[in-house]
Amino acid sequence: MLYRLSELVHTWGPFRLFEYISVRAILAGVTALLLGMLFSGRLIALLARLRQPERSAKLMGELAKEGGKVPTMGGLIIAVAMIPSVLLWARLNVLVIAALWCLIGMGLVGLYDDWLKVRHGSSDGISARMKLAGQGLVALIGFGIVLLDPAYRESLCEIWLPILNGPLWSAKSLGLPFLVCLGVAAGFFVLVCVGSSNAVNLTDGLDGLAIGCVIITTLIFGAVAYLAGHHEFATYLRISYVPGAGELAVFCSALVGGSLVFLWHNAAPAEIYMGDVGALGLGGGLGAVACLMHQPFLLAIAGGVFVVEAVSVILQVAYFKRTGGQRLFLMTPIHHHFQKKGWPATKVVARFWILSLLCGLLGLLSLKLR
Repeated sequence: MLYRLSELVHTWGPFRLFEYISVRAILAGVTALLLGMLFSGRLIALLARLRQPERSAKLMGELAKEGGKVPTMGGLIIAVAMIPSVLLWARLNVLVIAALWCLIGMGLVGLYDDWLKVRHGSSDGISARMKLAGQGLVALIGFGIVLLDPAYRESLCEIWLPILNGPLWSAKSLGLPFLVCLGVAAGFFVLVCVGSSNAVNLTDGLDGLAIGCVIITTLIFGAVAYLAGHHEFATYLRISYVPGAGELAVFCSALVGGSLVFLWHNAAPAEIYMGDVGALGLGGGLGAVACLMHQPFLLAIAGGVFVVEAVSVILQVAYFKRTGGQRLFLMTPIHHHFQKKGWPATKVVARFWILSLLCGLLGLLSLKLR
């Protein structure tokens, strides 16, 4: 919306600044930060009236969070901050719309889950099957949104590896019918978005842990989006050039701004918890951004902490079933394993942030391994 101020450059020269994605990305982040700071206090007060047994002693034992009166559904703070910012500063192409939809849609699934927990006063929300179905439907619609623009239909079938000069998978390279490739691409898009959404949700177990890792990973993808949307940079780095992907940098910047506001209130001791509305939405948005830039494997590297958290749960469940009740870790997700070993929660969070930063830098480095 406000990017159209660049059309008034003949009236006032500095309006030309709004043509630049870098400027609009910075403004989007600042706008989200200011909006969040303006409304977060009131929203926390409103949510505090609701009771939510976010992590009960029955489930967490001595690791249960203190302060049972801390409200949940804090992901709404991020949404209130970032969505208007994106609408103000981004050129709304199908990539931005699809990413926004995946974030909002996954968030709505989480919001319904959170609301059921609050309403019934228990830790039981919607069933896992219903949650996965809802997430899959949201991701599939997001994929369909991109198909509305014919310019992106063929490129949607491309999947790139950070270490390869060209796509790992494309309709041309495999020689398969276009509809077959499109179906595989749609399934892969759904898998990445749903997997990323749930991985972030599993990471959300300590004050500041998930949101700190989300901020770091989003910054990485904001930089990659800017590069992927610039033909010269993309050609130099030999990554997939995606016209219009630079606008996803504005999306990522607004997401970082809203996330910083949430971290302000979620840092230990937390004033509010993220809830599924935040965790599922953030993960879904990140997964969509990665797929829209043809870089889902880069997400596995840059978001390595999320991958490890999810894999630890999978391994724990598989080992438990195979051995008839034995555990591979003291507790999962794996950040609780380290708590059980005696690490203070703040130390676990700080060290996981460091690991997330290292994973992000490794992801950027992988772009040059060609």
